[in-house]
Amino acid sequence: MKQLLTTILIVMTLTNCTNPAPDAPKQQSQITETTITGTIDALKELHPAADASTIERGVRHAASIWWPEDGDQEAFRTYCSENYIADAAERQLVFEKLSRHFETLWGHFNKISLHLQAPMHLKYGEVLPIDAQFAGFDAGAHLQDDLYNNKVAFYVALNFPYFSLEEKVAMGQDWSRDQWAYARLGDVFTARVPARLQQAYARVSAQSELYISSYNIQAGHLLTSDGRTLFPEDMSLLSHWNLRDELKANYPLGEAGLEKQQMIYKVMQHIIHQTIPEVVINNPEYQWAPDANTVTQNGESIDWQPEPDTRYQQIIDNFQALRQMDAYSPLDTYIRRNFEGSMEIAQPEVEALFVEFLSSDLLKEVGGLISQRMGRPLEPFDIWYDGFKARSSINEEVLSEKTRALYPDAEAFGKDITNVLVKLGYEKERAGYLAEKISVEPARGSGHAWGAAMRGMQSYLRTRVPDNGMDYKGYNIAMHELGHNVEQTISLYDVDHYLLNGVPNTAFTEALAFIYQKRDLDVLGMPSTNPQEEALRTLDLIWSTYEIMGVSLLDMRVWKWLYENPDANATQLKETTVRLANEIWNDYYAPVYGSNDQPILAVYSHMISYPLYLSAYAYGNIIEFQLEDHLSSRNFAHETDRIYQLGRLTPNHWMQQAVGSNMDIQPMLQAGREALKTVL
Repeated sequence: MKQLLTTILIVMTLTNCTNPAPDAPKQQSQITETTITGTIDALKELHPAADASTIERGVRHAASIWWPEDGDQEAFRTYCSENYIADAAERQLVFEKLSRHFETLWGHFNKISLHLQAPMHLKYGEVLPIDAQFAGFDAGAHLQDDLYNNKVAFYVALNFPYFSLEEKVAMGQDWSRDQWAYARLGDVFTARVPARLQQAYARVSAQSELYISSYNIQAGHLLTSDGRTLFPEDMSLLSHWNLRDELKANYPLGEAGLEKQQMIYKVMQHIIHQTIPEVVINNPEYQWAPDANTVTQNGESIDWQPEPDTRYQQIIDNFQALRQMDAYSPLDTYIRRNFEGSMEIAQPEVEALFVEFLSSDLLKEVGGLISQRMGRPLEPFDIWYDGFKARSSINEEVLSEKTRALYPDAEAFGKDITNVLVKLGYEKERAGYLAEKISVEPARGSGHAWGAAMRGMQSYLRTRVPDNGMDYKGYNIAMHELGHNVEQTISLYDVDHYLLNGVPNTAFTEALAFIYQKRDLDVLGMPSTNPQEEALRTLDLIWSTYEIMGVSLLDMRVWKWLYENPDANATQLKETTVRLANEIWNDYYAPVYGSNDQPILAVYSHMISYPLYLSAYAYGNIIEFQLEDHLSSRNFAHETDRIYQLGRLTPNHWMQQAVGSNMDIQPMLQAGREALKTVL
């Protein structure tokens, strides 16, 4: 699941970028070129031994975010003259103090957000309107304004100027750790988004999360065309996560499982097209036959209304809130801020890489193998084929019996984390060090990991835990989230500079989460004895990458369309999303599946509440493969510790230091070809 960040850090990611566009809006700065060059010349004369390029970079950076309300031209010149730090030792001392102050601010705002959003995220009681109001309140929204008003922002900009993404890529390989940390401090103030816009987005985001976390389908109340039920009466499946996981769980059941899978896909289609009866969402009082799309109550047919295009209105609300920030950022669209700013990879580069993978002939061969293994033609929902995993041969109820006995509640899993980490290769003392910094809580939704933002604070693991104990679905998610939490702990507590804490982008934490998740049966003491296990794991990773890259491509193209059609309504967006989903399917999936116009890629809940996050999963798969290949001949625990202490470098610099090579899709594809030879 998605790694949740603090509200204040989300705002930083959205608004602070590292690659200003030359044609982007100049915000509201009115500092003239004459003033800038005069200030630079004066500082060079005042500090002849100082680095001239640093002076110029700092003055230009500060000028770009200096608004009329901050003072006139003379005030700017005076500020720079009085506040530029020429002495290297003093600069280092100031850096250390700024690091501590930012850790205090971001850490406590993170903690405030954690507690205010707890009623929305945790399985404790009813969510009231007042809970949603507080969840949408961003206590840190005015922090940026305040730091500009008291001129801390200009102090940082002048003395720790930013480097563009291109400059980081070109120069970063030769930087020391101190230089990297200075550059990350320079990233903090590159845009100046008003607090009211940050607060507005926080409200919209919270509303979207509540909408998704409450979107449960009562599977036990679904009816076949002849009136049968297929699922346990009390089974409630969150869309899309639990629907997908239940679909995966039915692969070992053969024909009986296929009927359930086909019913789930019909439910998904109704969600996508918004033809789902509104009364059956999160409501056990009705029975719904998805094939005929009829609703009954106590055996009597009832009239019903479809859900309004609420799903797509959530996307529009997020788009409009984020678009309001465009004029205040050098990266002038949320698309650019997300990719060039947050992921530090340009969106066209991401899309080209995904298309390269989706166009590979290997996928047709893997699809043919899957069809052969199942003894039937592929169906659209087989994008989630789970038969390569060791667990696919085990009835999920058998696994759930084991996990329920081990973990009757969330607290039991929390108490066992040390033991889990020891089983993964950590020495007991190190495992205990990591475990004591992770708290486990029952999730209202599917689950997530919420990282700490200051040392001394816990990271939080949330997963679904039914009243009768943690079932296998919840355990599998918990192992994924534990990977996030371990990364969060190592990259905060053990990194050498606070400003370098974290990873290059969310794909890198997803990679470790995937690595932990795939070891879930090993931890349960049920490792695979299949000699083809490694080949099957490679094919499983390739197939899941195939699925998530298509979904990510849809997410990107929907957002591009929104920017081209900013006044679109929810119905228009729905129609466009379905059209784009079908086009992507026809281009990259129909040649493998043999069927056209399947909108299944549009079912992902991330598109609703986590704008443009899906690409992190796809990149995470690429990174996962390269990490697994590196870890296969090394001590898992020791290397994980080393790698995640690298902190927040740019993606390829991180990969070079982690595994000795850049990110590359071809090694995975080549490994897939070799895996096919082993399995066939």
